[in-house]
Amino acid sequence: MGVLDEAKGKVKEATGDVTGNEELKDEGQAQQDKGAEERQAKEHEAKAKAHEKKADLAEARMD
Repeated sequence: MGVLDEAKGKVKEATGDVTGNEELKDEGQAQQDKGAEERQAKEHEAKAKAHEKKADLAEARMD
């Protein structure tokens, strides 16, 4: 869920900060980190697919 997890995490972290709830604040930060990692993985996956298509096109031109 990447971006959605990052947004939810920010809300939790801010809520924890305002209410003084360190556990909620930490949970929010962890959720943001998870979302950022998922987003980066999706970006890398998309780049890999683009390179794969480019390689397929180059191979097709060689045939």
